[in-house]
Amino acid sequence: MHDPTVGLAALRMEMAQELTEGILAYWETHALDLERGGFVGQIVHPHHVVPQAHRGGILTARILWTYAAAHEATGQATYRTHADRAYHYLTRPLWDHEFGGVYWMVDADGHPCDTRKHIYAQAFALYGLSAYHQATGHVESLDRARALFELIERYAADAEHGGYAEAFSRHWRPLADARLSVKDQDVAKSMNTHLHLIEAYTALLRVWPDPHLRARLTTLVDDFLAHIVNAETGHLHLFFEADWTPTSATVSYGHDIEASWLLLEADEVLQRADPQLHAAALRLARVTLHRGRDADGALFYETHADGSTDTDRHWWPQAEAVVGFLSAYQQTADPDFLHAALATWRFIRTHLVDPVHGEWFWCVDQDGVTCPGQDKVGPWKGPYHNGRACLEAMRRADLLLALHPLD
Repeated sequence: MHDPTVGLAALRMEMAQELTEGILAYWETHALDLERGGFVGQIVHPHHVVPQAHRGGILTARILWTYAAAHEATGQATYRTHADRAYHYLTRPLWDHEFGGVYWMVDADGHPCDTRKHIYAQAFALYGLSAYHQATGHVESLDRARALFELIERYAADAEHGGYAEAFSRHWRPLADARLSVKDQDVAKSMNTHLHLIEAYTALLRVWPDPHLRARLTTLVDDFLAHIVNAETGHLHLFFEADWTPTSATVSYGHDIEASWLLLEADEVLQRADPQLHAAALRLARVTLHRGRDADGALFYETHADGSTDTDRHWWPQAEAVVGFLSAYQQTADPDFLHAALATWRFIRTHLVDPVHGEWFWCVDQDGVTCPGQDKVGPWKGPYHNGRACLEAMRRADLLLALHPLD
């Protein structure tokens, strides 16, 4: 590629189209529950709606974030309408009006069926509420975001070792089993929860410049660099004991590249320009570039302690790769990062975008065959990773093209 602006302009145009005509149009067409409110809880590939599926707090918060961010970026009134729908569902059926916080899950009729208060879910609720306030100026959403911040700090902050505990009962008592999913380890702390707390606190600090919040985000970022970023390998540790002793040697390439740009975003909002953070973020991007990609531009899923690699191409690591590689290109002007971002997008467009129904497949294998029986919509499958990738690619391409406009 001799002229990077050509690739950037094409990427910007194609991802804007995918956002509006592919991802968001799919959710508006297929996922609204006009009878019971909110959004349906599950649609299984290729297009099997499960009307009685439970509705998750994480999914609803991610929908709220996506439509709020899309409304802010485009000004489209329909996106505000869908953000309103997600906000009402998150703050009515999914909100614990007695003890505070967001339930893990309600049934299809909106009755609580899993009242756990996992900090990961609270973080996404805070993230969505902050974006909704930023996009609309809605006062109550900021009040709720601040209340969530106070609950997280009151119950989950580890005063002895730093960082945050993982999961609590409805009454905010610590749970013995803190796993996010059955494939996770049951441990005291996880990379995943801390990464998404950084994401959420960064979003809240944008709209609420509170000194205590600023101090807590600063400490959280410092703990992430000290304990979660592996100084020897450049990857992330995934699971820990309470004192930050790592308990897993698995490498998650999607989280490595996602963290590379979320850390820089936090540093930008904190206005620290921390050289240690910038070096760590760039190293995360480089190790992903050199160790986590296949020849077709796709990210592998993960590599295990025994050296074996899960080569399936899940939708969300590919989405994060486009953003993370663009971010690294902005930091370095290294064309290898831009090539990687464009190659990953080509892979997504060719193999993961559903040309029939819209949205993205959960994953394809190394031969490009769609993984069977997976969700198009579900507790872990929303419009957030891919919608955000489109929005970030559009924003970053605009910044880069403003520096080097097309002739």
